[in-house]
Amino acid sequence: QLQLVESGGGLVQPGGSLRLSCAASGFTLDYYNIAWFRQAPGKEREGVSCIISTGGSTIDADFVEGRFTISRDNAKNTVYLQMNSLKPEDTAVYYCAASKQLLSPCVISTPVYDYWGQGTQVTVSS
Repeated sequence: QLQLVESGGGLVQPGGSLRLSCAASGFTLDYYNIAWFRQAPGKEREGVSCIISTGGSTIDADFVEGRFTISRDNAKNTVYLQMNSLKPEDTAVYYCAASKQLLSPCVISTPVYDYWGQGTQVTVSS
């Protein structure tokens, strides 16, 4: 069974950091582009960052502003999202997703992605 499992979410104060992990089971991430998306209450799901299968190229949404870094460790079958300088508006459920379309550069558009995790809650509040 193909599965993506996110972890690492939680409650953090403004200006703090979190590292999200996305672990795959039942398939090898080497052959997939991976992206992180987020969805805040009452808002549409939006793309955050993506990384191509080899890890050689990444794309970030404008709102990231250099605060987040996506990376991958194919040996561990895991993708990460390091989030620094967090703001209250970063509060959302964060999802990882895998795409069989090996676009380069990758894109952070929901229709491109085939497999999704269940999400992890990130809350930024004092």
